[in-house]
Amino acid sequence: HSGVVKRRSKSQSYRRSIRTCFGVASGLGLTPALTARRMNTSRKAPRSQNITEKVKPEHLELLVKTEWQLSYVTPLYQFRHTQLKSYSRQLSAFIAAEKQEGLAVEVGGLQNTFKVSFSVLQGLAETSDDPETVLIQVQSKPMFARQEDPPKTVWCGWLSCINGNPEYLQSLPKDFTCLPLFCSKGAEDLSSLVKSWLQRTFDCCFGPLDINQTTLQWLAALWTNCHMETNIQNLKMIWTLPVLPPLQVTYTVDSDDVLDLWRSTRESSAEKSREAEDEVCIDFSEVTRFMQGLMSHFYRHFRVDLSAGELNQVSSALGSAKVNGKIKISSSRYLISIFSLLTECALLKMPI
Repeated sequence: HSGVVKRRSKSQSYRRSIRTCFGVASGLGLTPALTARRMNTSRKAPRSQNITEKVKPEHLELLVKTEWQLSYVTPLYQFRHTQLKSYSRQLSAFIAAEKQEGLAVEVGGLQNTFKVSFSVLQGLAETSDDPETVLIQVQSKPMFARQEDPPKTVWCGWLSCINGNPEYLQSLPKDFTCLPLFCSKGAEDLSSLVKSWLQRTFDCCFGPLDINQTTLQWLAALWTNCHMETNIQNLKMIWTLPVLPPLQVTYTVDSDDVLDLWRSTRESSAEKSREAEDEVCIDFSEVTRFMQGLMSHFYRHFRVDLSAGELNQVSSALGSAKVNGKIKISSSRYLISIFSLLTECALLKMPI
């Protein structure tokens, strides 16, 4: 069988690998698998960035202070940024046709006409390998709206790749575009229709992108580190403990106190960090010690061992993240840093 694989074109092999990854029967006898890559154990400390000069105000307003549902998506086959107007028409027709089937029972629902717009959301790509972010918006009028009423945006989503792994991106065949992070808000039925159309059109696969324990711990540390530049007000964490009935614990720490703990766990001093800010990296071992310090402090006061439970949510004045894959960024200054981390998480879902 290995000889057969070598004789196939790179594109064919890759497309087959995507299907194999998601459990579709394969003549190669491969089992479902994800990449052997692991999450980076070290990353640059987030720095405040003014992206208002690169990103349009209306786009920035949309991205910030909105809670997004995260998914990952495998590379899109023969997707072209130059064909967005055509994609808008095609998806509009697809949604209208799908909605038409149930229109008779959708009393007070949406009309069977939808306007979809695909557009490039410029200013988020960080490297030459990053494809430009694509914004998708679905507009419609309520069934009994007046003719002069403007349509309302009923669903919004965007596909992005921010600071994507260059080795992986450069290894893709030229017919594939990698926009692995899919963020959406709006009705679940519209999310399903948009995903269905993208899958059929670009031979890709979607899956839920949960924000696991490791990523939540990274976010807690990164947001705490940001307090050196921007007031995070406090760090709030929510744990669930495995008792009956399940016990939910909310743990809120003052911003100055949590920064003191963070500084005490850093291998480099605060003075050294300020002197060589461009070179400062955070290692996951520091993140682990930081979280252990927070849990030890809680145990001393309440005799509750948080390490026995699961971290479900982390939030600060800069944003919030939940284990079920929902995230909100409250400050555009750290948007690039956070979505770079989420892009990495999405890329870890890519097939071998």
